[in-house]
Amino acid sequence: MRPSSMSEIVGQQHILKAGSPLIALATPVEQGAKVSAASVLLWGPPGTGKTTLAQVVARSSGRRFVELSAITAGVKEVREVLEKARNDKDLYGVSTVLFLDEIHRFSKAQQDALLPGVEAGVVVLIAATTENPSFSVISPLLSRSLVLTLESLSDEDISGLLTRAVKDPRGLAGAVNLEQVVIDQIVRLSLGDARRALTILESAAISAITIQKPTKSGKKTQPTIAIQDVESAADRALLRYDKDGDQHYDVISAFIKSVRGSDADAAIHYLARMIEGGEDPRFIARRLMILAAEDIGLADPQALQLAVAAAETVGLIGMPEGRIPLAEATIYLALAPKSNTAYNAINSALIDVRNGVVGGVPNALRSSNFAKANSQGAGVGYEYPHDAARAVVPQRYLDDKVLSRRYYAPKDIGHERELGERWSKLREIIRSFKTK
Repeated sequence: MRPSSMSEIVGQQHILKAGSPLIALATPVEQGAKVSAASVLLWGPPGTGKTTLAQVVARSSGRRFVELSAITAGVKEVREVLEKARNDKDLYGVSTVLFLDEIHRFSKAQQDALLPGVEAGVVVLIAATTENPSFSVISPLLSRSLVLTLESLSDEDISGLLTRAVKDPRGLAGAVNLEQVVIDQIVRLSLGDARRALTILESAAISAITIQKPTKSGKKTQPTIAIQDVESAADRALLRYDKDGDQHYDVISAFIKSVRGSDADAAIHYLARMIEGGEDPRFIARRLMILAAEDIGLADPQALQLAVAAAETVGLIGMPEGRIPLAEATIYLALAPKSNTAYNAINSALIDVRNGVVGGVPNALRSSNFAKANSQGAGVGYEYPHDAARAVVPQRYLDDKVLSRRYYAPKDIGHERELGERWSKLREIIRSFKTK
């Protein structure tokens, strides 16, 4: 199912636009003298089409294609390719595309051997790597090449690829039926890797054909790939999880309620179901941040910091490693003391404000940074708390209309126990201005 032309390539449209370096490289040599010969470094995850792009470029441009793997090739093999490429170009006018897979596995000396051929235009180098070229490719080679970043294929890309593979004569040629629900499961298991998706499809098709049962008349019908065939091919049970349906809402609800209820085992179970179901880890991380602020709050101020750190980590490292900080945050939040007092405080204050219970700003608190402020009483009588030994003074901060309102009611739990004791003493001092 490897594409034979640019039109068959799935995904990576951001680097396959008209006028892009790869399209220029794929231009047939006979169409004119101004044909690109720039070398390219393809950087991206496995199964995103690095080898395919190199082969299509060579085939479309009419160049000779030579493939080497950095795992097995050495300096000797590189020099042999360069020598033959030089002869082909001088004697027959044939250009060579050298595709070097896993270039990050080449040592500095091995990469140095490529420089003369690349610099002189003896070969067009298309190198593939799953690691950042800035750290794995030597500077002289990096400066002579264009770095193109490939992305994991989208669900739509993989789905289209599977549909094509079932019908295409180069694939299964219509030998099996494939329903959309099964396509969705293979897409989820492939994690954006086209090679993995096709491997699972092939194995599942073999399973479906092998266990096919004849009808009562003795004739065999066209087999249909079932979920069980995919499970057998992938060697794992498939979880029913609709990211846009009831399962999405039910499982995330159970997850949040388990963390709020301090059941770490239940919370981890639902986290695993979401991860295995292909839920967006950033969505999970966002919900943990909300929970840390709403349900734990001041009972453990570290909770929100940990949730934010987990979200940032997931964004930086992605999956599957992102499951670890998500699990760490989930367990910590589940076991943390719970308090929703900050949540209740702001909600209560918002209700008062929306209902017009606001009052005026006391004169002492008003801004005095304008002319005639003193004559209007703005800022007059304000007592600077830092001038007091305890950095708190009796002072009116609210109008009589809201002076008696109590928004923050601390719980006797965790860190908030200390905050509650402190707030009680501070409030007593602050409100004593009435008796002065």
